[in-house]
Amino acid sequence: MQKSQVLLVGAAVALLVVLFAFGRTVPRSDKKPMSSAAPSQGGQSVESIAFSELLETAKGKIPAEKLLLVNTIETNVVRGDVKTQQIAAYKQLYSTWDSLNQLPVAAYYLGEAAKLENSEKSLTFAANLFLAHLQHAQDPRIAKWEAEQAIGLFDQAIKLNPANDTLKISQAMVYMNTGEPMTGVAKLREVVAANPDNIDAQVTLANLAITSGQYDKAIERLEGVAKKHPGNAKVLFVLAESYKSKGDKKKAIELFEQSKHFMTDPELKKEVDSYIKTIQ
Repeated sequence: MQKSQVLLVGAAVALLVVLFAFGRTVPRSDKKPMSSAAPSQGGQSVESIAFSELLETAKGKIPAEKLLLVNTIETNVVRGDVKTQQIAAYKQLYSTWDSLNQLPVAAYYLGEAAKLENSEKSLTFAANLFLAHLQHAQDPRIAKWEAEQAIGLFDQAIKLNPANDTLKISQAMVYMNTGEPMTGVAKLREVVAANPDNIDAQVTLANLAITSGQYDKAIERLEGVAKKHPGNAKVLFVLAESYKSKGDKKKAIELFEQSKHFMTDPELKKEVDSYIKTIQ
């Protein structure tokens, strides 16, 4: 699962669920916490920022010599193999803006290069670059724009490889945070309908049920998956969280203990032990 998928999990689900079910992506205490910025404000949908505005603001923050370099690359007359040279120019702009710590602008140019290259690898990398910054975006307008950019890149990558469920799940996670949760849910259900054994999609849908208070639905879904995959620590852990959220602490602790038997990370086992103590 991609780092961006931690965005799915709401406050109703314990932090440890995020850490375990979606990978070790929660910042440690020596790092800045993830932003809680969302593409909405006062309950109303927020318009995404225009790239021209984002670029103008970024240009106002950089040294004069760097601004000259950027403008030179932008206005360079492309000759010969236009596509190849344009890709190179976009990548040069990406490197320049990245070195200036203007990450959203840098991601935009890498995304433009990826669109021209039209390879699954480059499109996915660029989409994940947007998501890496999206997790820390403070401005809802920028967050919305970054999400839209990522969705578009995932769309192009999925067209190249329609069988890649990981891309579809990653894109669904983005929809969860752009004011279109049902679109994300629909995409996850499409994955599950085509591949019921896709554990990541099943666990994600279960987490959605937990966050919306539909604990019985989460339990029903995960118990079905657990029958087919009895040794999957992720499934057992989130199933335990479902029971805990429902109020059945005894069953939850039993399942948390079971999940530990299938974990290979000693540090993670210790964290689960600590988590169990908080609910006893």
